[in-house]
Amino acid sequence: MEKILGYFEKLGDTALYYLDQTGRMGIFLFFSVASIFKPPYKISPIIKQVYIIGALSVSVILFTGAFTGMVLGLQGYHTLNKVGAEAWLGSMVALGLIRELGPVMAALMVTGRAGSAICAEIGIMRISEQIDALDCMAIDPHKFIIAPKFIAGVISLPLLTAIFDVVGIFGGYAVGVGLLGASEGAYFSSIYSNVEFADVYMGLVKPLCFGLLITWICSAKGYFVHLERNASFGAEGVSRATTNAVVLSSVCILVFDYILTSLLI
Repeated sequence: MEKILGYFEKLGDTALYYLDQTGRMGIFLFFSVASIFKPPYKISPIIKQVYIIGALSVSVILFTGAFTGMVLGLQGYHTLNKVGAEAWLGSMVALGLIRELGPVMAALMVTGRAGSAICAEIGIMRISEQIDALDCMAIDPHKFIIAPKFIAGVISLPLLTAIFDVVGIFGGYAVGVGLLGASEGAYFSSIYSNVEFADVYMGLVKPLCFGLLITWICSAKGYFVHLERNASFGAEGVSRATTNAVVLSSVCILVFDYILTSLLI
């Protein structure tokens, strides 16, 4: 009987922990978004974060986009060749990248490269009491630290996704047309004929949401590193919080990708 009661006690404790964490992150999101509209308005912190989140991620996006497009071109050509529909290769590659793979893959790459850095940076500021020092000086840490990252994430992700899509389309062209001998005219003609504004709209809405999602989760995990379950106040706690932030962000990207697709399709 005691074992059964202990099991339910652990179950309730876990449920309360995650409920508390969900509420804490919701309040964090509210104050972070609200701080964006509070004066003073400074551009330089935003430009710095756009450089860190966006510009430094371009090389990863270029390589990932190129090889994703090349794989799509290779697989798509051999699949369409079985039914004699190689002329549709361009639209298949473009639509696959613009609607799904571009936003999701770009977001996952940014999560691994920039999201982990955001969480570690804020987590170190928390354990070194820099955030507490800002509070003591009546400086809003949400405005000073978090808001520029939110704005930069929302700006950077759509631009990185656009780069990913363009590079991926030319990667598919290089394999499908250059390597396997598909028609160049048919490749670009099918893209022109089948890619519509609704597809581009979906490909822009998703990275906007993913940019907010990544910066929200990674910033919150670093900001509340001292409140993590079994938290250790030091390097170990920051590393654990960073790992949890990357995993949670990646899972949420895939979940929200399905939700957004079902709403926009």
